[in-house]
Amino acid sequence: MFFIENEGQAVARTDYWQSVQAQAGYVYLSWNAGAARLLVPDAAKHLLREMRGAEYVIISKGTLNGRDALELVFEEGSDAPFVIHMLSEQCDRLLPENNQGGGFVVTVRTHGGNQLRY
Repeated sequence: MFFIENEGQAVARTDYWQSVQAQAGYVYLSWNAGAARLLVPDAAKHLLREMRGAEYVIISKGTLNGRDALELVFEEGSDAPFVIHMLSEQCDRLLPENNQGGGFVVTVRTHGGNQLRY
């Protein structure tokens, strides 16, 4: 397992980047202080170019192959926005009840620091 040290909405430190999941290219979603922080490992940095240009991100709960999952839609006004599907195991908790319906910040972070903010 790995740790995430929080500093308000920011990730102060994490060892996620050295985890088996990160090395396999899996993204991870962490929630804190009204922010969803998407951790994108080096093996998945190519996804950043797809995320750039989005105006906002919609996060929805659902199922994927019968398992609890999340869908992240990077909405940029097209008929085919970039989408990430992830299992609930790729998230430290479900969407907090007080954040249902939006009103939270979404950040995208790589090992090099914050890259995007919505």
